[in-house]
Amino acid sequence: MSHYPVDINYFLVPAISGRMELDLSDLDVEGEVPAQLDGAFFRMQPDPYFPRTTDEDVYFNGDGVVGRFDFSNGKVGFRQRYALTDKLKLERKAGRALFGRYRNPLTDDPSVKGAIRGTANTTPLVHGKKLYALKEDSPPLVMDANSLATQGYTDFNGRMKGQTFSAHSKIDPETGNLVSFGYCQTGPLTLDCTYMEVSPAGELLKEVWFTAPYYCMMHDFGVTKDYVVFPVVPMVSSWERLKALKPHFGFDKTLPIYLGVLPRNGKGEDIRWFKAPNQNACHVINAFNVGTKIHFDIPVSKGNGLWFFPDVDGSPFSAPDAMAFPTRWTVDYASKSDEFESVKKLSDMGGEFPRIDDRYISRDHRYAWWLVIDLAKPFTEGVGRGMNALGYMDYRTGRQTSWWAGQQYHMQEPCFVPRSPGAPEGDGYIVVVVDNVVTNLSQLVILDAQAIDKGPIARVKLPFRLRAGLHGNWFDRSALPQG
Repeated sequence: MSHYPVDINYFLVPAISGRMELDLSDLDVEGEVPAQLDGAFFRMQPDPYFPRTTDEDVYFNGDGVVGRFDFSNGKVGFRQRYALTDKLKLERKAGRALFGRYRNPLTDDPSVKGAIRGTANTTPLVHGKKLYALKEDSPPLVMDANSLATQGYTDFNGRMKGQTFSAHSKIDPETGNLVSFGYCQTGPLTLDCTYMEVSPAGELLKEVWFTAPYYCMMHDFGVTKDYVVFPVVPMVSSWERLKALKPHFGFDKTLPIYLGVLPRNGKGEDIRWFKAPNQNACHVINAFNVGTKIHFDIPVSKGNGLWFFPDVDGSPFSAPDAMAFPTRWTVDYASKSDEFESVKKLSDMGGEFPRIDDRYISRDHRYAWWLVIDLAKPFTEGVGRGMNALGYMDYRTGRQTSWWAGQQYHMQEPCFVPRSPGAPEGDGYIVVVVDNVVTNLSQLVILDAQAIDKGPIARVKLPFRLRAGLHGNWFDRSALPQG
């Protein structure tokens, strides 16, 4: 078993579905799929099309594969396709891998120098009836939301001047705009960042430039009604690391963290940076503001939570310091101080991959769900513990509960699905892929979002195991193109 709470081998064992493109209809179901669910759940996984140039690389350096679970009249189908990035098209033409290590252009074949290295493997997001396959080190890749055919990269008719677009772009439920940001916008390891908004018609409305305090993995961010919020955590890199063939990122215990707050109607020079002691955080739960006071919810760990990006000083990995707990950071944009106003731990259920009812992005949300690492539960010998439970929290009542998947299962990121487009907040379902690491089979589990502790109401069964995915999103039929 790994010394880390999450079994590292989970990200190394190749799933049966590797290099697979397919269409399946009327999947086997145990239980009953709610008939009112009409739409699609999209998810993404890294899956190298060709053997990589080295085995000493992180799992995330794989070509993007988009999966679409289609829900209609109580039945579920599944479609899976590769995202045909510029990288993958060049490699297919050559018949071999040409791009080297994760985010290290120094390891590429000379024939592809200057090409977009993006793998489009992190998040699928539908906006304006177009499917965007997103990866934070490259522009957005457009795909057909129904067929999953690739259309190509976009710079929004030349209006996007930066080089990258966040995999954690968010749709503002009030304006319908796609809100995003990008870092290293003028090239690898640069400090230049942008905040962007794209209209439902696909027009880039703004691209506001600002500078980060230091180069790091700016993986996620928060959106409120009046502000955008950028966490800067010390997962850093340098050309020296890349030349030495080290993992792109490493955790630096000597650096503080920052929270950048930028008014959505402001300019780059309006950003304020609030400072706190060294810690680590990755995926954002949500953010909202009350006047100039910003509340920012995110799982936080005392130390490095990513064993595959080791500490820059060579310190051994600390499992206790790696456990992240939902936490609220509060800052006041109008304050004369650059310190956090308050820090509040929200739950003792440690884990990651948090989600809310996305219709409440930028608002004072009531509910949150996330993957939990429950160390008290048994696990199959030789497999190792993983994210084995789903957590639930009601901010208003304080109620917290969880559902344990079972000792043979690891879980992938959950997603909330409203019972209907007009249902109240949190009234709906959670869909989550669970992987049986003994039988090597995957299921899409459906739970009542307000009663996850009662267990699944349906299990949609796949005849193979999906690779470990990264992120996924649900879109109602009305958000998808016709046909």
